[in-house]
Amino acid sequence: MQRVIASQKEEPRKNFEVAVTLKERNTLIGGGRISVSDERHREGFIGYILNRDFWGQGYATELAQALIAFGFEKLGLHRIYATCDIENKASAHVMEKIGMQREGRLREHRLQGKNWRDQYVYAILDREWSHGKNHKPND
Repeated sequence: MQRVIASQKEEPRKNFEVAVTLKERNTLIGGGRISVSDERHREGFIGYILNRDFWGQGYATELAQALIAFGFEKLGLHRIYATCDIENKASAHVMEKIGMQREGRLREHRLQGKNWRDQYVYAILDREWSHGKNHKPND
């Protein structure tokens, strides 16, 4: 929490984190983040996580769309990317659903426990977002 609060005071600010709550229950169900990874090249990355009880209900798609929209419309990014474990078919589906394209595979990119895990890289460009059908979080 202290890291998130401190990042809000950065100039220029590079990290934006959101909590995902259900209004009707006032319940925290997850969170998301968009970070500017390269100012000169106007590149950023997104990440999201949801409580397992809320998977498969469209919340991840809505969150990812909102992060992408914020990155392009408010931060002026040119390219936004994300990664997911190659076994995480649901997350890969979310990224494809919002118009991101799989660009490659990062071999042994993350250490999970004692095992190295491969990751897929997905990305979307500003021109693809503005011309795509999935460009608004509430569509």
